[in-house]
Amino acid sequence: MCSWRPRRPSPSVPGNTTEREAHPSQYNAPLEGEPAMTDFKGIPVVPRATRSGEKYVTPQGITAIKDGIKATAAAPALPAGRKPAWLRAPMPAGRRFDAVRQAVREHRLATVCEEARCPNIGECWNAGTATLMLMGEVCTRACRFCAVDTGNPRGWLDAEEPGNAARTVELMGLRYVVLTSVNRDDLDDGGAAHFAACVREIKRLCPQTAVEALTPDFQGVPGHVETVVASGLEVFAQNVETVRRLTHPVRDPRASYEQTLAVLGHAKRYRPGVLTKTSLMLGLGETDEEILATMDDLRGIGVDILTLGQYLRPTVNHLAVQRFVAPEEFERYRAAALGRGFVECVAGPLVRSSYRAEQALERNNAGLGAGGVASR
Repeated sequence: MCSWRPRRPSPSVPGNTTEREAHPSQYNAPLEGEPAMTDFKGIPVVPRATRSGEKYVTPQGITAIKDGIKATAAAPALPAGRKPAWLRAPMPAGRRFDAVRQAVREHRLATVCEEARCPNIGECWNAGTATLMLMGEVCTRACRFCAVDTGNPRGWLDAEEPGNAARTVELMGLRYVVLTSVNRDDLDDGGAAHFAACVREIKRLCPQTAVEALTPDFQGVPGHVETVVASGLEVFAQNVETVRRLTHPVRDPRASYEQTLAVLGHAKRYRPGVLTKTSLMLGLGETDEEILATMDDLRGIGVDILTLGQYLRPTVNHLAVQRFVAPEEFERYRAAALGRGFVECVAGPLVRSSYRAEQALERNNAGLGAGGVASR
């Protein structure tokens, strides 16, 4: 995740150790010239060894919960042993990947791709695609599958972010950029105007770059959806995340299955030429019948693109994985989606919402072969 406050580059970390745990002294370290706050009303400020589920205060003075979900004694431990072989990604490499990485290092940029340690970073950067996160790092919601920190930013926004986002896209030489963000229920419009401003500035500075907006639900307000859809983007996305029955407890109570359908449906009606897109995580306990019913609901409101990927539990405080979905099952789900009329369905164990998003516009399933294994 990233705000547009530059950060020191983070070294890679072997094994299962998280970046924050392995290098606590570098994570969110204050920049030169910044005051180094140590506590705020007794709560640690950007603590160097805060554990998942503990409270801290950001440099902007926002009180947040690390990784989004409070720690509980009842949380089941992470299972021992290796994950299935199909969940292991190759080491990122390639000429264009190296060029993008060098630009990120030289200009001290921050991307969701690196900070979320996405397994597909090599493929996407080699394709000239990256995902940037807007409106800070603290989400007003606490979905039980997501490790974004939770709190109340109380209206904080970086007024320079639209310009900085556009310059980042230019410096990275991106052909396709995905803009995503935390939920900002503390803002009157949920951040829609700010989101749209970022899209417009990217289009002004980099008119040849295609833009996908993976947005919050803006509490279902049609006017806020229209603000983003009318900003000049190519793809509007809002993730339904899971099937209707599992929406709660998987998602925050302020989110709902019906609200996401309403947002996607309104976006398509408002700008029929803009592609609409959503994503489902599998492995949370859903049945085949529920997956197919969700596909039918999405096609009923004109959703064009669907992505399907494996849910992986980020911390012991989050929902447990109920099953690992095999590659051949993803291929079967993909065939079912295409048979229902989706323009594209990108499906595979390591697929995430933004995986090879630029190729979805080319309608070739992001270069995936049988079983959801990317061709290289």
